Amino acid sequence: MKKVILILALIAGGMGMQAQNDNKTPGIYVAGEGIVKITPDKVTINSRIEHEGQSAASVKSQNDEVVNKVIKFLKSEDVAEKNINTNYVNLNKRYNYNDKTYTYVASQTIAITLEDISRYEAIMKGLLENGLNGINGIEFESSDIEKHKAEARKRAVLNAKEKAEALVAPLGQTIGKAFMISEGSNNSYQPVYRAMEMKASSDTGGQQTIAPGEMEINVKVQVAFQLLME
Repeated sequence: MKKVILILALIAGGMGMQAQNDNKTPGIYVAGEGIVKITPDKVTINSRIEHEGQSAASVKSQNDEVVNKVIKFLKSEDVAEKNINTNYVNLNKRYNYNDKTYTYVASQTIAITLEDISRYEAIMKGLLENGLNGINGIEFESSDIEKHKAEARKRAVLNAKEKAEALVAPLGQTIGKAFMISEGSNNSYQPVYRAMEMKASSDTGGQQTIAPGEMEINVKVQVAFQLLME
């Protein structure tokens, strides 16, 4: 008797699952992309201070002196401490294979973020005058990146909806509510990046030496909509 009851329960369960599957609303799955292009309003200067010589103590002292002057200069220009960051400090022994001698190299990198791009030329001139002798590159950024990401996300979802409507229109069908939304893992924003050569002279002559261009924020989503009959 127990076996009969168990068999009946399994049959009923299977019929219920089949009915549930048969009643599923058909769906349409589409990908959407949202792109926002903005003008950056911040710039980070990735600077380098480096000296080479016969004495480790001497090159380290030279480097420390320049670092001290550079930081004092930046503070005098009201650059906030949080925007002056040391990335690394190195003191290495370098071997010259030609004359089989050793020298010492002291180096330190400092990332300097300016929240006003228009100050770039004046700050760069002052950095060079105070002994900074290397630039690894500059990176442009936006202070409202999260707001722009939200706008790109919104555009991606609307783009997915437009695609779904365009796909089903020739079939005489419409889309209903979305029942699944996922954001792609490759969402990104592309900061403008320029590698720069250090000039021998600190005199820029009033010329513009950078072009911020645009930043592109790209968000991708996957959306599933109900597929309805007209």
